Amino acid sequence: MGMMDGKSVLVTGAGRGVGRGIALAMAAEGAAVVVNDLGVAISGEGTDDASPAEQVVEEIRAAGGRALANHDSVSDWIGAGAMVKAAVDGFGRIDAVVNNAGNLRDVYFHKMSPEDFRAVVDVHLQGSFNTSRAAAPFFKEQESGAYVHMTSTSGLIGNFGQANYSAAKLGIVGLSKSIALDMQRFKVRSNAIAPFAWTRMIDSIPTDTPEQKKRVDTLKTLDADKIAPLVVALCSARGASVTGQIFAVRNNEIMLFSQPRPIRTAHTADGWSPESVAERVFNQFANDFYPLHRSSDVFTWDPV
Repeated sequence: MGMMDGKSVLVTGAGRGVGRGIALAMAAEGAAVVVNDLGVAISGEGTDDASPAEQVVEEIRAAGGRALANHDSVSDWIGAGAMVKAAVDGFGRIDAVVNNAGNLRDVYFHKMSPEDFRAVVDVHLQGSFNTSRAAAPFFKEQESGAYVHMTSTSGLIGNFGQANYSAAKLGIVGLSKSIALDMQRFKVRSNAIAPFAWTRMIDSIPTDTPEQKKRVDTLKTLDADKIAPLVVALCSARGASVTGQIFAVRNNEIMLFSQPRPIRTAHTADGWSPESVAERVFNQFANDFYPLHRSSDVFTWDPV
């Protein structure tokens, strides 16, 4: 008996990398899987190549599992609905949605075009909404279901040249928490994961300096398949009590992230003026201001 026996799962962006590992792991635990992948370049552009999704489907079927391929775009409302419908039509139900599809258009903020911003937000944030919303009526009716959304430390902590990606990924955290709150009455849960993995999403990082090369060498040790066990556990019956949380997976490390809460307060009986804020509040809070860290500044130890 697998942890996902009798379940039907949609995994977006499942033709390669993290998504492929999740799709294969879901199938190995007994789930029927809709393998969604556009088969385009990492920027989201280019001619569709259906082969990645089809290859994963063939792997699952060869191992005795059930799967079907889907090539719609998560950024398209109708396409997202078609993915969920494919699961319901093909397998009789939908039990989990894993929002993994993504793209990148890295560029420094002062050079970023509206199209660069929109293209990334449309896939990551709008796409996560589209697929999640498409599944919501089914989850509500059956009073069960699980969402897992991929966030990133680029959004949770920060990174250079990724204002579009960071905004979308932090937006996904808010989306996940709101889904968890709104859907809890129907026994539906929603969680977010920041995956550390070497995939084509990050293989364009420059290696022009010794420091950059060292960082890339470390990133190459991060196995994309290591994300799948947590995803499967969250979507299984064993994860029924876990919702509204933010996790990270870094090889054999699983981390639970904090969520924003007040850490200092300042008050006055007389009300604030701009001058008193500048004089009293900034100085009072200064020791607790967060520095401009990037993910690499926080995760300084080697992967386990």
